[in-house]
Amino acid sequence: MESISISTDKNLLDLDLIYDFIGRQSYWAQNIPFETLKRSIDNSLCFGVYDNGSQIGFARVISDNATFAYLADVFIVPEYRGRGLSKMLVSYIISYSELQGLRRWLLATADAHGLYKQFGFTELSQPDNIMEIKNADVYKNAEVGDSAANGTSE
Repeated sequence: MESISISTDKNLLDLDLIYDFIGRQSYWAQNIPFETLKRSIDNSLCFGVYDNGSQIGFARVISDNATFAYLADVFIVPEYRGRGLSKMLVSYIISYSELQGLRRWLLATADAHGLYKQFGFTELSQPDNIMEIKNADVYKNAEVGDSAANGTSE
């Protein structure tokens, strides 16, 4: 795996590959508008995984860099799975210098629990203390929202 590298340089990110996976294949953000995904990347600490410069994986962290981090959108493209790359990526993220000394990390996942448990993630110790606002239909009107957010109108 000498040709595998991880970078936080957003200029290296292949937005089309990221959108193809997250917006078209993922269970967690299918049909997210491209501009919404791009805005999430712009406002996150992003980690790209590359094989000889071609992107093969991605993850992002939303954090205040002092107390809290949320790990999101973790994936390795299917043809590279089973090689330990997810483990390499999560290890890199957890040990990243800007993310040290945080009191709490969170992530939401329906799968790969075994992967995350290796890094200390557990089920919520006090699930009654965590609340959410979940708008399952948010992307149905996202084009209008994206236009408004960008100061344009239809």
